[in-house]
Amino acid sequence: MILAAGFGTRLKPITDSVPKALVPLAGKPMIEWIIGNLVSSGFSDIVVNVHHFSRMMKEYLSGITLPGAHIMISDESEKILDTGGALFRARQLLDDGYPFLVHNTDIFSDIDLKDLYDLHCRNGNDVTLAVRNRKTSRSLLIDRNGWLKGWRNNITGETILVSDTDVDLIPVAFSGIHVAGPSVFSMMGDREVFPLIPYYLRLAENYKVAVYFHNEGTWIDMGNLEGLKQAEVYLVMKKLAK
Repeated sequence: MILAAGFGTRLKPITDSVPKALVPLAGKPMIEWIIGNLVSSGFSDIVVNVHHFSRMMKEYLSGITLPGAHIMISDESEKILDTGGALFRARQLLDDGYPFLVHNTDIFSDIDLKDLYDLHCRNGNDVTLAVRNRKTSRSLLIDRNGWLKGWRNNITGETILVSDTDVDLIPVAFSGIHVAGPSVFSMMGDREVFPLIPYYLRLAENYKVAVYFHNEGTWIDMGNLEGLKQAEVYLVMKKLAK
């Protein structure tokens, strides 16, 4: 699933007239790079949620003819549901008994998505969050075995911990990419609008919520103007190097 419903406020004024997922990146929409990467990694059934400029998104997605890509739309036109609500709304499209990968639309990365997915399955995790050791305003907190144990706002100091956590925790940065199994729907109830990370912290009380490190290679947050420019430069340099 590609999370693409957001307003893209950090990319204003570009997103005043176009959804974030369709912001141009080196000649084609941002989301097209993500879809291409997913397909080349072996993912064929792709769900995209839409809200901001949803009609524009639907028209674009219906016109994609990328071989190997079967694209389905989870429609949030009437009300944006946050990241957790997005998964709950798309449950019928995602819950086929197998794990599924979730990818933010504004993340540019050369992370090995197949390796992430395979590790998740091999370890029998319920959730596997891709992380890096990098500077961030909000950190996930893990123990030395790689299990999710908390979250911290590094600006305000606000901290949320999994109950009975009394060990030294390691801060890491979430990469906006993760794999989830069918068990993630077990505690959602009938809630409609909610974020994923606090929900995963609750899930971590009784389920296996782990991390996957990818400290090597490229990772760029394209959700702001500086990151978008950085991704453009990277792609130009990569093309010149061929």
